[in-house]
Amino acid sequence: MGKLLCLGWLLSSFFVCGQAQNHLIDFEFEGVTLNGVLTSLKNATPKGLVLIVHGSGRTNAVAQDWYADVREAISKAGYATFMYDKQGCGQSGGTFDYNQPVQNSAQEVIAAIRALKTKQIPGSQTIGLWGISRAGWINPLVISQYPDIAFWISVSGVYTRENFNYLLEQNLLLNGLSKDSVALLVHEWAEGNRIAHAGGSFEAAQAATQNLRQNAFFNRFINGNEITKEGYETFQKGFMKEEFDKATGQQIHVPNFKNVLSNSNCPVLALFGEKDKNVDWQKTKALYEDTMGKHHQLTIKTFPDANHNLFQCQTGGFFEFQDNDLPYIRPEGFLETLTDWLRTLE
Repeated sequence: MGKLLCLGWLLSSFFVCGQAQNHLIDFEFEGVTLNGVLTSLKNATPKGLVLIVHGSGRTNAVAQDWYADVREAISKAGYATFMYDKQGCGQSGGTFDYNQPVQNSAQEVIAAIRALKTKQIPGSQTIGLWGISRAGWINPLVISQYPDIAFWISVSGVYTRENFNYLLEQNLLLNGLSKDSVALLVHEWAEGNRIAHAGGSFEAAQAATQNLRQNAFFNRFINGNEITKEGYETFQKGFMKEEFDKATGQQIHVPNFKNVLSNSNCPVLALFGEKDKNVDWQKTKALYEDTMGKHHQLTIKTFPDANHNLFQCQTGGFFEFQDNDLPYIRPEGFLETLTDWLRTLE
């Protein structure tokens, strides 16, 4: 996620990068120390602080200076930012859990907020959230549970249910499979989920997903790691506790998600890439308009040639950048939109 621009974090708890100054700040969550970086203004007191909340997957955000351009755009509006590595990633303690429940992730974010306020970090009197993808479930939970969130910037936000069926369908179509073949593989994915959620055996799930497990895109997506009986049963224990939509075979990570969104009470900026092949952005956009758009300030902006991570793209396919060695270029107006919208909050 960008080049390693600042190496000083290895040597000190304070360093300077570009026009902002960075400090390493730790906080505790459930007995684990998590490592983060505060980016503050050099010569001014910040108006507030934006907490960066990650999407799915492992992070090495502090060392690799993730979202440097986003944080700079936020700084231009007069705000500090704070970003931390997930458990078991970077210099954070604990063990990384890909299946960490979003409710637990929300509590983790709240722990970070409380630590920033306890330390009286400049800007922490006014805290907003920036989050991408999976953070679209986390941040509304934070807003519902913590009374003083000033605003939310949602990037490539998620719908009410798990999105992998959309990701699978769209990327298989990009790979040239027929609609009938794609429908079969998506059905097998959903059927495998139904079996796992109902407490079915590893063998039954394997039998139901024979074609899917032989598909090149799916195998690449799971890094070629064959699903073992032990891995299946470990996953199943947590999966069975999740709410589940049997009709679609999708997890429901946040029950009553529409109500959670409707009851949020802060200004929201929602940004989408129109070539997003990870998340059905049009469904999420409609969801936001039907919930938050009816009750408080909601601003939506879409970018025609941008992918899920809000970079210019050709297809938006999951492996497009990796396969074609494309440059990571933001769509025109994306960073300016962040800065300008934050300035409207004054």
